[in-house]
Amino acid sequence: MRKMVVASLLLAIAVIMLGAYTRLTDAGLGCPDWPGCYGHITVPSHPEHVERAEAAFPDRPVEAHKAWNEMIHRYFASTLGLCILIIFALSLRGKQAHKPFKLPLFLLLLVCFQGALGMWTVTLNLMPLVVMGHLLGGFTVISCLFLLYLRLSRYRIPGGDVSARALSGMALLGLVIVVAQIALGGWTSANYAAQVCTTLPVCQGEWWLNLDFAGAFSIPHADNYEFGVHDANDRLTMHVMHRVGAIITAAYLLWFGFKLYRRASSDVVRSQSLLLFFVLTVQVLLGVSNIVFQLPLAVAVAHNLVGALLLLTMVLINYTLLRKT
Repeated sequence: MRKMVVASLLLAIAVIMLGAYTRLTDAGLGCPDWPGCYGHITVPSHPEHVERAEAAFPDRPVEAHKAWNEMIHRYFASTLGLCILIIFALSLRGKQAHKPFKLPLFLLLLVCFQGALGMWTVTLNLMPLVVMGHLLGGFTVISCLFLLYLRLSRYRIPGGDVSARALSGMALLGLVIVVAQIALGGWTSANYAAQVCTTLPVCQGEWWLNLDFAGAFSIPHADNYEFGVHDANDRLTMHVMHRVGAIITAAYLLWFGFKLYRRASSDVVRSQSLLLFFVLTVQVLLGVSNIVFQLPLAVAVAHNLVGALLLLTMVLINYTLLRKT
């Protein structure tokens, strides 16, 4: 079971990266139907099949590179769902041996809902709320898999760490802040607002006069949400809020990490605080690079990946302080 969880965890990381790559290459509707692609298991390539596909979806001509991006993501996500089903089956067998059961069950239900969100992403034509929910669902899956791995690992801190345990409330708040920042990033990306501001440390011009919070967090009615339907001021507000959130997140995690390092009496907890510093630094540099170099694909995908790693780092610290100290 532990080996299957590790394999699933690595697969979930790949799914997150492929999902980011699909979104950033504007391939979210590369296949306009679900779960197949123009009615096929793979991307249609034979001229006759392509002709039929384009007749069935006249507004969506076949773009093979985008369709393959989408289908590869679906293949990996489906495989992950199968792995989680196997984990649940193994948990049933190990229930009498005090193996975790509730968490695998939750994971199975979650991955089913995540599949539904993937379907709605296509059928509702990239509605931002669904796209953001799909992103958060993926991050929740990887967090639960990592938590299950930690529970199966049963690592120990010799003698405990009472001093560090006093910071468990701060650690939980840090986790909430990271999740909120991921949601802001997902909302910004889902509404194609990542490149609205092109200067640092603040947006160009008199940006503060153009903020529209009500519009930025609304969902206008549209038949198709591809490339965004919000106006410029709405997108500007989304981007600014994501930047403000990044500053708050970085400042809080640095403060928390420093206190954790100072208060910890065990090498295990100290090493986790150092890991937090490292992952946070990389994430901030990637975020800055997205602005400076105008959202290069590799950097943007890495920003999603390291965001997931930052979340897992906070899951690790919370688990350690609440269960091991």
